[in-house]
Amino acid sequence: MKEKQIHERSKWEFGVASVKRDGMLYGMGYTKEEVKRPYIAVVNSWNEYNPGHVHLREVAQRVKDGIREAGGLPFEVTTTGICDGMVLKDPRYIELPSRNLVADEVELNVESNMFDGMVLLSTCDSVVPGQLMAAARCNIPAIMVTGGYMPNACFRGRELNLTEISSTVGKVVEGSYSRADFDEMVYAGHYGCGACGTMTTASSMCCIAEAMGMTLPGNATIDACDKRLGAMGYEAGKAVMEMVKKGITARDIITEDAIKNAIITDIAIAGSTNLLLHLPAIAHEAGLDRNWWEYFDEMSHKVPWLVGIAPSTKYSFREWDRAGGMRGVLKNLLPILNGSCRTVNGKTIRENNENAPIYDTDIIRSLDNPLKSDGGIAVLKGNIAPDGAIVKSAAVHESQMHFEGIVKVYHEVDDATNDLLAGKIVPGDAVVIRYLGPKGRFGTTAFTFQKTIAGMASLKNSVAIITDGRFSGGTSGLSIGYIAPEAAIGGPLAAVQDGDKVIIDIPNRTINIDVSQKVIDARLAEVKWEPSLKDVKPMLRTFVNSVTSTSRGATWK
Repeated sequence: MKEKQIHERSKWEFGVASVKRDGMLYGMGYTKEEVKRPYIAVVNSWNEYNPGHVHLREVAQRVKDGIREAGGLPFEVTTTGICDGMVLKDPRYIELPSRNLVADEVELNVESNMFDGMVLLSTCDSVVPGQLMAAARCNIPAIMVTGGYMPNACFRGRELNLTEISSTVGKVVEGSYSRADFDEMVYAGHYGCGACGTMTTASSMCCIAEAMGMTLPGNATIDACDKRLGAMGYEAGKAVMEMVKKGITARDIITEDAIKNAIITDIAIAGSTNLLLHLPAIAHEAGLDRNWWEYFDEMSHKVPWLVGIAPSTKYSFREWDRAGGMRGVLKNLLPILNGSCRTVNGKTIRENNENAPIYDTDIIRSLDNPLKSDGGIAVLKGNIAPDGAIVKSAAVHESQMHFEGIVKVYHEVDDATNDLLAGKIVPGDAVVIRYLGPKGRFGTTAFTFQKTIAGMASLKNSVAIITDGRFSGGTSGLSIGYIAPEAAIGGPLAAVQDGDKVIIDIPNRTINIDVSQKVIDARLAEVKWEPSLKDVKPMLRTFVNSVTSTSRGATWK
C-alpha cells in the first residue's frame, strides 16, 4: 500500500494536529493501514423527510464500497436536504437560503477536515446546485451522484405525472373535479422515492450536472428505483480516487466552457427557469463572473428545443431514458457544444457521448428536426425589468406569446390567491406579485398561485403572472419571474400600479408597462416600502443582509 497522498492544502498538518487526528481515528476503530489512505468525504444529503433523498443512504454505501476498493478511506458527512414540495410552514427557507446553506455546510466539512476528495450525493432543487457551488468553492477532486427521479405512477389505467396532480387543484377549486377523485389521484400518483419526475428544478439540475461534466455519463436519466443507480455510486467512488491520484479538481471540470455547455443544454431541454439562478451561482464560486443572463438570452435565440418532457409535452423522464437519455441529447448537441470539456471520468464530453445510442427520434430530436427552432427559456427586458426577467417559453400557449393586459398589484401570494378564488381575477389581467425577491422575501416562489390558475380553464391561457420572486421548474402558462433588479432594492417593478397596461412580447424578448420613464422615476421616488425583519429568525436575516441580486445568482456578497 502506498503512503497516503496528502493534498497540497493539507501538507502543513504533520505534527501535533496530525497525530491527534490519527489517534481519534484509531479510537473509532480504524487501523494504522487505513489512516494512511486518502480521505474522501461522502457528502450525503440523506434524510427521512425528503422522497428525493430518502434512498441516498444505500447509494452512499455503494459509493464507499468503490472508494475503499480503489484505495481510499471514505467518511460520510451530511448536509441539509430540503424538499420544496414538503415545506409547509414557511416556504421562505427553500431554494435560495437552503441552497446557500448547503454550500456553506460542505465548505465547513471539507475545509475543516481537509479531505483529499469528495463525492456529493443529492437529488432535489436547492441541494444539487448548493453542492455544486461548494465543489467549485473548495476546488478539490469532486464528483456528484444524483439520486434519480420518481417514475410516473398509474392512475385509472394511465400514467400520471406530478405536475398534473398539482394543476388539478385549480379544477377542484372550480368544481370541475371532485375532491374524492382528487384524493384518490394524490394517493395513487406518488409512486415511490425520487425527485419529481418532470422537467422541474430538481431533474433539470441533475441533467445540467451531467452536461457540466460533474457526474458520470448517463446519471441524469436513471430513476431512483433503478439498479443502475447503485452501480453508478460504486463507479463514482472509484472515479474520485482517480481524480485524487491525478490531481484533477472541481475547477478543472467547472470551466467557463462547461458553464456554457450547461446553459446550452438547459435551453435545449426546456429546463427549469430556476437554473438562471443556480448556474450563475455555480460559475461565481468557480471565479467565472460575467453577465450569464446575457449569454442565456443570446443562446435562447440560437439553440433549438430538442427534448420535450412533462409539463411541456406528454413524454416522461422514463420514456426519455428508454429513448437514449441524457447521453442521446448531448450527442445531438455536440455540434454546438464544446466537446473538449473534461468530465469526472477523465474523458471529454465528446468521448463520453459521441457514440451514444438513440432509439426514439421523436423524443430526442436532432438539431435539424427540433420541436422548436429556438429554445425553451427566454430572457425578457424592458422598463420594468432592465436587468432581465425569465419565462419558460416552451410552456407558454401560442395565444400568449404576445400579450397585453391590465395590472393588478399584490405584495403577498396569499392575497393574490384569495382574490383568484373569489373570482376577482379575470381574463386579460396581469397579476403582479412583488417584493418576493432575495432581499424582499428571501426569493419566495409564486408557485401555489400559478398552479392554482393552471387548473382553471377560463384563466390559464388568458392571465399573465409577473413577479420578482421565483417559480417552480414545472411552471406553465405566461409566468414571468425573477425580475431584476427586484422591487425591494428600488427596481422599477416597485413603480407598477393597478390599472397600468403591460405589454409582453416573448418572440422579441420584451416586457414593458405603457408608462413613460419620467412617470416611473417619479413613482419610485414616492415608494416607501421596506422589508420587515422583526419576526425573522437569524438565518434569514443573515441571508437578506448578505445576498446579491437575482441576476447574479443570489450568492453571498
